[in-house]
Formats: sequence, structure tokens, C-alpha cells
Amino acid sequence: MEYKRSAKYERLHNMIMGPNPLKLAEELLEGRELKKDDIVCDLGSGTGLTSLFIHKEYGPKVYASDLWSDPKENNEFFEREGVENNGVEAVKADAESLPFDKDFFDAITCIDSWNYFGRDKTFLDNKISPFIKKGGKIYLAITGMEKEFNGDYPECLLLSWNKEQLEYIKDIEYWRDTLSSSKDFDLLECKKMETDDEAWDDWLKEENEYAIGDRKSMESGAGDYLCFIMAVLEKK
Repeated sequence: MEYKRSAKYERLHNMIMGPNPLKLAEELLEGRELKKDDIVCDLGSGTGLTSLFIHKEYGPKVYASDLWSDPKENNEFFEREGVENNGVEAVKADAESLPFDKDFFDAITCIDSWNYFGRDKTFLDNKISPFIKKGGKIYLAITGMEKEFNGDYPECLLLSWNKEQLEYIKDIEYWRDTLSSSKDFDLLECKKMETDDEAWDDWLKEENEYAIGDRKSMESGAGDYLCFIMAVLEKK
């Protein structure tokens, strides 16, 4: 696909923290029903780049929710980028204990973070469901494996990541099973994404230590085993 929306933000690529999250977000959200009066939680938002993108490109009010980033720094970034009337607001938030009112959000997005906290089958209903309105949507872009290795990983993957880190990366059947186990949500869609090499290429061009570290595996063929998975859920 063409990434016409995310291309506008190439000057901010130094802020990405992994495979280009804006391209992942663009494929995930293109044609979706996000409206200007919606309130969206961008869960695991990191530097807030995806939150800015969602607000600027699709219009809703976005809460950039992340446990590890500094809300003050992120809010200053949003202000520098011309966000008005708190259209994007950074919040320090643990996915296991969100600090919002019940039925607060029309939608939740999560770009390349869900696999860190959403693997338990009870997570959706116990930790997320209380905060999203009936009929609200969840949009996920998840780093995935092409197949399950059960701990017996190809050597190329182990050049950059240890087995504990790789255990966070699951195949599409795992995510279909995990997400469809929810009692509160219907799984509307779960499939591999087109965005793959493009997102990785943007990341591997960066000169920070994490991108440089990932090059070892990716240049040795690890990309043959990795993919991105998108999922869309709706609250019953």
C-alpha cells in the first residue's frame, strides 16, 4: 500500500522506537470509523508519535497512555507540533490499571505494544472492557511470528533477541484464540498486515543503539520469521 499519511511525518522518524509505527497505524486505521468527537486511548504510546498521527490524520481526541514515557515531555512535543485545545494529552498509565472513568473511550488503539501486556485471555475483559463504551472498537497492530517455534528459535532471531524476549512474539493462531476468548468483545478481524519490510526498513535506518542491535538479526534473515498482525474488536 501507499503510505500517504505517514509520509508527512518522515522528519520525526528519530522518535520511532521500533518498526515504523506510523505505517502500521495507517494500514490499521485506514477506512475505519474514527470521528472528530470520538475519544481514543492510544495504549502503549511511547513517545506519543502515533497519538499525534491519529489525532492529526483522523480527528479524534487522543489520550497518549504509556507507563514508561514522561507525560510532560510528550505534552511539550504535542504543543510544538501545533496541537490545540488538548487534542492529544499524555497520561502516565499502566495497562493493568488504567486511570480513566468507566465507559470513557469510543476506541482504543495499540500499535506494537499489545504483546507485552495483552497475552492473558482475561486481560481484555478484566482490564480494558470497563473503560470502553458499548459498540466501541479496539484496533491492534501486533508484532507476530509466522509460526510457533515453542522455544526452538532459528539462530538468526537469537542474534538480536534472547528467548525471553521472543516469547512475547506469537503467531496469528495464538492471537485469534486469545482475542476470541473474550466474553465482552467480538473479534471482527484478525489477519497478517501488508506493512512489513517498509516498517522494518525505516527502523533499521535509525542510528540508535536499539535499531543497530536489531540489524544483526534482520540482516541474517530474521525477517522471514516475523510479521505484523492486525486485529479489530467491538464491545458487545
